Amino acid sequence: MHKRSDSAVSVSRRTFVRAFGIGGASAAMLPRANLLAMVAPRAAAPLAPVLLHNNENPVGPSPAALEAMDRILGGGEPAGRYPFDAARGLPGAIAEVIGVPGDRVMVGNGSTQLLRTATQVFTSPSRPLVAGALTYEECAGYAGVVGHPVRKVALTDDLMLDLDGMVEAARGGGMVFLNNPNNPTGTVHSEAAVAGFIERTLAADPEVVVCVDEAYHDYVTDPSYGTAIPLAVDNERVLVARTFSKAHGMAGMRIGYMVGHPAALNRMRRWHYGLSLNVLALAAAASSIRDQTTIRRERNRNTEARAYTIDWFHRRGLSTTDSQTNFIFVKTGLPAGAFREACAQYNVLVGRDFSPYQDQWMRISLGTMSEMARATEVFDQVMTDLDRLSSRRREAAA
Repeated sequence: MHKRSDSAVSVSRRTFVRAFGIGGASAAMLPRANLLAMVAPRAAAPLAPVLLHNNENPVGPSPAALEAMDRILGGGEPAGRYPFDAARGLPGAIAEVIGVPGDRVMVGNGSTQLLRTATQVFTSPSRPLVAGALTYEECAGYAGVVGHPVRKVALTDDLMLDLDGMVEAARGGGMVFLNNPNNPTGTVHSEAAVAGFIERTLAADPEVVVCVDEAYHDYVTDPSYGTAIPLAVDNERVLVARTFSKAHGMAGMRIGYMVGHPAALNRMRRWHYGLSLNVLALAAAASSIRDQTTIRRERNRNTEARAYTIDWFHRRGLSTTDSQTNFIFVKTGLPAGAFREACAQYNVLVGRDFSPYQDQWMRISLGTMSEMARATEVFDQVMTDLDRLSSRRREAAA
């Protein structure tokens, strides 16, 4: 984790605590309405909101993806037919680019559909889901819907998924969900660490399946990281999920894919509705996966915005995790709800609460450089307003 800078400037967690004249734990419990009353915009909010709350790609689909959709719409007929041919073509395009046999790829309505299907198939009332606490909630949420138990393993002190703890929890489990990089903390485990984790987990129980969610794969710059796809290709107890919602900029089009052994994917297909994708999304995804030049450009754009935003918080004495995604996890020292609603009054939207860290930590997605410049001005204003209020309170108490 990044630590507090020695040259802390205007606002720090200590400043926030002084602002309320109470301890940190009590500050986290301060009623949200009280905090909002302290922070009021001084000018009319900008017309367009800055959307930093859902980990979306602010640029949108690549030109190649847009051109593919134009061809479908211009041709007329494909949009009026069921997407049988297009659905068969996309797995082949994905397989070609990532270097696996075509029968190792399964597509779905976003990675959401695939993760839910995997949870349905590989967990049961007697075989729980094993997942980190805190991690992406889709599998655990769906397990709750269908009545399958969930074993949650707390994060380590440095906000990493506890791989050792998850191996132990895997005994008697059905599926272990490993989000790497992890959402919402942004942290990543190395290729070697993940390979060792999978080996130990599969040895711990002869029936458990490991599902690795690599939604943010394209944004990772840590050289120790590597995909788990080579492990999934020939092992029916390993799955890797990816999505077109992040680096490919297609969150609104709902398309993702799973890589796994044919035996595992065939088990999933019994529960998987195959006509859940439309011809526009299928054509766009096939073009986008082949356009790796745009993906590299998007990675570079995001890396620049990430470095700028992390540095901005560090210069103000605030800690962040070492994010390897298109969002950051920052310790503002304030309740997430109060910080979020104060920023929303300036038309900047940031992440939801993430228990049990909502009292001091905030997830902030990354927009364009111009959006992050505008957002950090708002963050500075919100923090300055709180600091100014603390000064008035101290003067009144003197």
